Amino acid sequence: MPKDTNPDKPTTRRYSSEEKASAVRMVRTLRAELGTDHGTVKRVATQLGYGTESVRSWVRQADIDQGHVAGVSTSESARMKALEQENRELKRANEILKRAAKFLRGGARPPAQEVAAFIDANCDDVVAGRRLGVERICAVLQVAPSSYYEVKKRKPSARSKRDEVMGPVVYALWEDNFRVYGARKIWKAARRAGHDIGRDQVARLMRAAGIEGVRRSKRVRTTKPDPGMPRHPDLVRRDFTATAPNQLWVTDLTFVPTWAGVAYVCFIIDAYSRTIVGWRVASHMRTTMVLDAIEMARWSRGTQLTGLRCHSDAGSQFTSIRYGERLAEIGATPSIGTVADSYDNALAETVNGYYKAELIRGPAREGRPWKTVEDVELATLSWAHWHNNDRLHGYLNDVPPAEFEETFYATRRADQTLVGIQ
Repeated sequence: MPKDTNPDKPTTRRYSSEEKASAVRMVRTLRAELGTDHGTVKRVATQLGYGTESVRSWVRQADIDQGHVAGVSTSESARMKALEQENRELKRANEILKRAAKFLRGGARPPAQEVAAFIDANCDDVVAGRRLGVERICAVLQVAPSSYYEVKKRKPSARSKRDEVMGPVVYALWEDNFRVYGARKIWKAARRAGHDIGRDQVARLMRAAGIEGVRRSKRVRTTKPDPGMPRHPDLVRRDFTATAPNQLWVTDLTFVPTWAGVAYVCFIIDAYSRTIVGWRVASHMRTTMVLDAIEMARWSRGTQLTGLRCHSDAGSQFTSIRYGERLAEIGATPSIGTVADSYDNALAETVNGYYKAELIRGPAREGRPWKTVEDVELATLSWAHWHNNDRLHGYLNDVPPAEFEETFYATRRADQTLVGIQ
C-alpha cells in the first residue's frame, strides 16, 4: 500500500465513488469503536494512503447528504452546477444569435459562405468563460459542422471572387454619395461608372456590408401665412412640369436646429431639371434671405428670364412687396399656392425632405448634432453642388440635373438649321 510522504497534503490522484464510500465507512466504524471523533480521519487516511483533507471532506459531505448536519447536499450541488452550466450555455447561445441577427433577419438560410465567414469571425471569442467554438455556433444556427468544413476546403466560386471585387466598389459609391443611396441608385451609379453589376448583387453586397439607403421622415412646417397680405394667384395648380429650363421655379423655407440657434434654409429649384438654382442659409427667416437666394439664381441663370413663373407657399416672405419687386426685375411672375396645403408646393417640399434626410439627419452625420449656422451653411454648399452635378434623380431617368440640362441644350443646338452665307 503506498504511503503518503505528507499525510496533511492532498494527493493529486483521482478517487472513485466506491473508494470514497469505503473510506467514509471505515471512519465511522472507527469512531464507533473508539467512541470519539478525534484522530479517526487522519488514522484512516494514513493507513489507506489517501489525503487527510480529502477523507475529511468526504466524511463531512456524507454527513450532510444523510441529514446529520446542515449544508448543501451532493445532489443539490450537482443540480446547481447543472443549472449554472445551462445558464452559461444559454448566454453563449444568446450571444451567437445576437451576433447572427443581421443575416438571420430575412428568415431564409443565408449562403454557406456567409455562415462560414460568421463562424470564422466569432469562433475564438470567449463568452461565459469558454470559446464559442465551431461546433457550438453550428448547433445554435442549426448548421451541420461538416457543411462549414466543406466550405472551408472548397475553392472560391466565381461569384465570391466577383463579390470580393465589387464589394469595395459598392461601399465606396455609398460613401461618396453622402451614404444616402439605396440599392437601386448605387446600381445605377455603378453602371454609369462602367461596372457590369446587377441590382440584386448590389442589394446583396449592401446587406453583407450592413449599409442601406436613407429614409425620409415627416415634414415640419416652417413658413407662416400672413392673412392680412394680398397674395399672388396660383399659376401652377399642382402641375410641376416644364418643357425647358427657366420656365418654372419653386421655392420654400426649412429649418435646421443647431447648438447656436436655428438655421433657416431657402432653396429655389428649377422644375424642369430639379437643379437648385439658388439657396441661402441664415440665422433668421426674414425676406432678405429669400432675396439673397433669388440673387444667386439670377446670376446663375440670367438677369432677364421672361415667362418664368416662381411658385411658393403663402409664407409672409413670399407675399412681401420686396419679393414681388425682385422677381419683376428679372421678368418673373410670382405664383402662390393655397394656404395650409403642402401639395400646392409639393416639389419644393420634396427637395426639403430629402435635404433633411440626406444631409441634416443623414448617415454621414452619425447622429452628431449641428453646432453652428456656419456649419450648416458649409455643408449645404457641398450638398447643393453634389445635388446638381452628381446626384441621380429618378425623375430625370437617373441622371444628374446638370447632365440633364446639357442634353437639352445639346439637342436644341442639333435641331437648329445652319443658315448658309450668301
